[in-house]
Amino acid sequence: MADEASQVLLGSGLTVLSQPLMYVKVLVQVGYEPLPPTLGRNIFGRQVYQLPGLFAYAKHIVKVDGRAGLFKGLAPRLCSSAIGTVVHSRVLQRYQEAEKGELGTSKKEPGSSLEQVLKETSREMVARSAATLITHPFHVITLRCMVQFIGRETKYSGTLSAFTTIYREEGILGFFAGLVPRLLGDILSLWLCNMLAYLINTYALENGVSMTEMKSYSQAVTGFFASMLTYPFVLVSNLMAVNNCGLAGGLLPYAPTYSSWLDCWSQLRKEGNMSRGNSLFFRKVPAGKRYVWDERRFR
Repeated sequence: MADEASQVLLGSGLTVLSQPLMYVKVLVQVGYEPLPPTLGRNIFGRQVYQLPGLFAYAKHIVKVDGRAGLFKGLAPRLCSSAIGTVVHSRVLQRYQEAEKGELGTSKKEPGSSLEQVLKETSREMVARSAATLITHPFHVITLRCMVQFIGRETKYSGTLSAFTTIYREEGILGFFAGLVPRLLGDILSLWLCNMLAYLINTYALENGVSMTEMKSYSQAVTGFFASMLTYPFVLVSNLMAVNNCGLAGGLLPYAPTYSSWLDCWSQLRKEGNMSRGNSLFFRKVPAGKRYVWDERRFR
């Protein structure tokens, strides 16, 4: 229980610290660009027009809503983090208890390294999926609270009232908008990360004192690589969570009404926007949309 409580506290602290970053990221993912491009230089030193980065975007939010405005949607996100940590921990604990029971009744030989990786990854997949499934309604509310910034709405003003609003307008399925691509992305990312780390540790790195630290870093490197590859699932999931929910950010000109997450994926792919919001620095102007500064310019 002490370990679980410390994990919840640590997760809550990280959630609070990362809230402004996620807030900006979500607004960029939706396609909200209130600031015009500026002339800058890319990583090769060439002059190009770039969209404002994280700090300029956050400064705009503070100018409109004050510093507290950077923490919209924090309450449901904290609930999601705490509940998800508890569920994840309890599921893994059940697996550990079951394994101890099996070891106590049989003299089973330890499996191979690959077998162990497959077993641990499968358990982690179940634990993460259970946590995601249970906390997804809070995730949907978090995203919609953030997207309200675009149209200056107050439809989702509180966590409890948001539950009532979603249930009244969309039914039970409304709480699970965008769940399928989110689950798929999490599962693919987990398996890619763990299997790549296993291959690197087993075949690419030699055994030795100098390689021990390298093996400990391989998990982090492969995790970053896997998250980059599966980012489109995150983007599609977040867009589907706010799509056609009655908020300006889920309607044209920001997003058409998608019939399914596959339709959303197809549209983003045609526009070349599958990585929109993945980077908050050195941002090129995305294609296929009209933005707020365009509307102002033509008025």
